[in-house]
Amino acid sequence: MKKIITNITIISFVLTLSFAAFYFHTENGIILSLAITAGTTLYHFAMRLAVGFFYDKLMNNKADIGRWWYQPKWFEKRIYSWLNVKNWKGIMPSYEPELFDPQKHTWNEIAQAMCQAELVHETIILLSFVPILFAKLFRALPVFVITSVLSAAFDMIFVIMQRYNRPRVIKLAMREKAHKGGIHNAE
Repeated sequence: MKKIITNITIISFVLTLSFAAFYFHTENGIILSLAITAGTTLYHFAMRLAVGFFYDKLMNNKADIGRWWYQPKWFEKRIYSWLNVKNWKGIMPSYEPELFDPQKHTWNEIAQAMCQAELVHETIILLSFVPILFAKLFRALPVFVITSVLSAAFDMIFVIMQRYNRPRVIKLAMREKAHKGGIHNAE
C-alpha cells in the first residue's frame, strides 16, 4: 500500500505540473479541470504521506493506550453492529501491515500502533476539507466538496476499524503481560 500511495503522489505531481503548464499556454477549460483534479489528488495523497510521517516522528508508535481518547465510547458497539464492521474489516488494506503482525510485535506494541494509526486517519479526515478553501478561487465548489467528503469518509473507515479492533488487542496485551509476569515470578 505504501508503494501505491507514493506512486500516486508522484504521478499526480507530474500531471498537475503538466496540465498547469499546458493550461497556461492554451487557456483551455478542460485542461484547467484536469489540472485542478490532478492537483486535488496530489494534495490528498501528499497530505496523507506528510501526516503519517509527522506522527511517525512525533510518536514512533508509542501511544498511551490508556488515554481517554482511545477508550471505547458507550455508543460505538451499536454503530459497529449497524455498519457490520466484523464482516468487512479484514478486506481493508493496511499502509504498513508489519506494524500489526503479532509475529513481529507484542500485542501492546500493536495496540500502540493502532492508536497512532487512528490519530493519523483522524487528522487526515480534518485536513481533507482544506481544499474547500480553494473552491471559490477555481469556481468549483461541488468538486472540492465531493472530493473532500469522499476522502474523509474513506479515512473514517480506518478509524472505525482501529477502534473496533483495539479492545480485543488490548485484552490480548493484558493476557500477554499477565503471562510474562507469571513466568517472571516463577523464576
